[in-house]
Amino acid sequence: MREQVTVQFVKIHADAQAPTQGSSLAAGWDLRAIEETVVGSGASVKVKTGLKIAIPAGFEGQVRARSSLAAKGLILPNAPGTIDADYRGELMILLTWIGEGDSYIIPKGERVAQLVISQVPQVAFIEVAEDGLGDTERGEGGFGSTGRF
Repeated sequence: MREQVTVQFVKIHADAQAPTQGSSLAAGWDLRAIEETVVGSGASVKVKTGLKIAIPAGFEGQVRARSSLAAKGLILPNAPGTIDADYRGELMILLTWIGEGDSYIIPKGERVAQLVISQVPQVAFIEVAEDGLGDTERGEGGFGSTGRF
């Protein structure tokens, strides 16, 4: 059984719509644009949702691309975007058009992103000597160092 997390929200625009799930087991909640928005080629725009939310302490909101839009070339450049538990401003979705053509038009009411609520653990960073980190098989191998498929 999954734990239920309650996230309060407020509609700050007459055309705002509550987040919705595409299915009962969907991890993300769809967020919709409240106005038609044009995204120029290579440009990034903030798409308004008309919603403010209160994510509980110990959780975060992760804003992720909708695969149907990403397949066309409309992406979230900072995906996943993070919404902290103490943020109370309007949810806006940063989108960039990398597809073909001069621009992409987001219609009013379009599902533009998904919101996933995730638990965030309490973390403590402790400084140690370099040899105090321990050895691993990977070691200092960087980008691409674990091989290719």
